[in-house]
Amino acid sequence: MAAPPATSSVAATSSSCARLPSAPLRATRAAVSFPSRPRPAALTARAGPSRRPDVVAAAGHQKLMGSLTNNEGLRFGVVVARFNEVVTNLLLQGALEAFERYSVKPENITVVSVPGSFEVPVTAQKLGQSGKFDAILCIGAVIRGDTTHYDAVANSAASGVLSAGMSAGIPCVFGVLTCEDMDQALNRAGGKAGNKGAEAAITAVSVLANANAYGFIFT
Repeated sequence: MAAPPATSSVAATSSSCARLPSAPLRATRAAVSFPSRPRPAALTARAGPSRRPDVVAAAGHQKLMGSLTNNEGLRFGVVVARFNEVVTNLLLQGALEAFERYSVKPENITVVSVPGSFEVPVTAQKLGQSGKFDAILCIGAVIRGDTTHYDAVANSAASGVLSAGMSAGIPCVFGVLTCEDMDQALNRAGGKAGNKGAEAAITAVSVLANANAYGFIFT
């Protein structure tokens, strides 16, 4: 009896593949949905750009535009270092003039003098925690010398002011100059680089204005 014809390996492979069940190349990934966090009732009630002239919708997002001149009743503390007072006095003058331009009344501004920039943060923290102020300006001038004292004071002042604001729960604006020499400091205290004290005051007003526009207050 004749043997059955041999089957080529190619044919066997084709036959075997033909018997495999068809399956999708990639498993379908199940859709996952995340619950959205509910907005506070106070913010929900204030929502609606058509009723909010201080919020402008653009390109799919909202831009806060609080009024910088509606500062009635806002109270500001200013902590100013006496060290390098030829610079810090100019910064303070710039800050006070900026407050006046933005309709902050003089009786709502309290100026506290401290020995140096190293003492600014703890004083700012105490003022903030008193509950008497809406924002604190921190003004000083640290100028590099021949030792590493500059780095220690500059770093401590910067981190200290940040910590003071977080602890007090109100804006503590960093207006401490950290400069290589006196010329740089004077240029930033009313010279060709502007007045950083004035900029710090405007920053404080802007932060409070935008917060009020969104409907929350610092505590």
